[in-house]
Amino acid sequence: MQRSLPWGGLLLGLAGSLTLLFVTWDFWLSLAIFVVWIGSLLLSRPAPEMAPVRGDGMTITQDRIRELIEPLSLSCLVMENRRITVANKAARDVLGNHVVGQDARVALRHPEAVRLLDRNEGGEAVIKGLTGPRSVWAMALRPVDSSKTLIELVNRTAEADISRAHTDFVANASHELRTPLASIIGYVETLIDADVEEQVRPMKQETRLRFLETIAREGKRLQALVEDLMSLSRIEAEKHDLPALVLDLGTSLETVISGMQSLHGKDRIVLERAQIPMPVRGDEQQLHQLARNLIENALKYGAPDEPVRVAIQRSNGQFEFSVSDSGEGIAPEHLPHLTRRFYRTDPGRSRAVGGTGLGLAIVKHIVERHRGRLEIDSKQGIGTKVTIRLPRHVEDSVPA
Repeated sequence: MQRSLPWGGLLLGLAGSLTLLFVTWDFWLSLAIFVVWIGSLLLSRPAPEMAPVRGDGMTITQDRIRELIEPLSLSCLVMENRRITVANKAARDVLGNHVVGQDARVALRHPEAVRLLDRNEGGEAVIKGLTGPRSVWAMALRPVDSSKTLIELVNRTAEADISRAHTDFVANASHELRTPLASIIGYVETLIDADVEEQVRPMKQETRLRFLETIAREGKRLQALVEDLMSLSRIEAEKHDLPALVLDLGTSLETVISGMQSLHGKDRIVLERAQIPMPVRGDEQQLHQLARNLIENALKYGAPDEPVRVAIQRSNGQFEFSVSDSGEGIAPEHLPHLTRRFYRTDPGRSRAVGGTGLGLAIVKHIVERHRGRLEIDSKQGIGTKVTIRLPRHVEDSVPA
């Protein structure tokens, strides 16, 4: 760093030397005093502040560090002498603007984080509950120089949630598969034992028939569960791919609804459809599955003496497909969880009517793939209405 000359002191010294020259007329004395004055000014100046120099010759200043880490999406803080001197925007958004200037242990406020900060050589640690009860953060300390340390915070909450969801899914799927398998194996073993003991104690024909009916029912339930699991897996794999086919939503859904009316009766499923073109970009097989799942749910859980009402219409520039029943309704605390895999408001009743617990989860993923919205409105004692809204396809639009 270059030093600027003390011009004020030089002018003052020059003025003093000239005054002495006019008074004493001694040129050499005046010159000597001027030289001594200049030397004293140079000696009295403080040494310039020097930025830390790394081994490769690059200087690291606090302003330079701030410029480097501010635009990063990763939460970064700089600690100097146990205090936070710099925090980028990502870190301030997570911890608050007040952390700058605070003691690092106070700013982070977590036992695992404090233990890591007390280690002079740096390191890494997993911090659970730093910003919330279920949050998971990876924290790393990177020494910059003898006094500065870079603190990195990486949010691992989403990864932990995905891992936890996979674990829960495997556990739930195993439980759901084990139940019908146990029934099938148990009844088959009973029938085998009865055949062995046929000469001693014959089994009644009606008992044998009841056992076989139970095996067939549990086998069908197992088959439905496996099919739903495979269907959910396929839909999740395609969730981010917008369907390429453009179809008429009303015409397509009317086909599958007519088939269900033939099976259950037109007085049991009442269709109201607006006779207008409804172009959407969609996967017809998945849209048919969506309609079947919603209507079958309404038939299972709705009032048996009241019809299921299905409507296909246009609303606010979108196309709306809704299914309403007049059943018991769903309690408000269950509504946010209905689209979770294997979630049931009444497990016993759901299994009794043959539900797998995956129907609404499949519907949710189909709606997400079609860039639509799913709404569930239910009132106890009145009934439930499920509404699907899909965007209208425009010919010159480009798929997202």
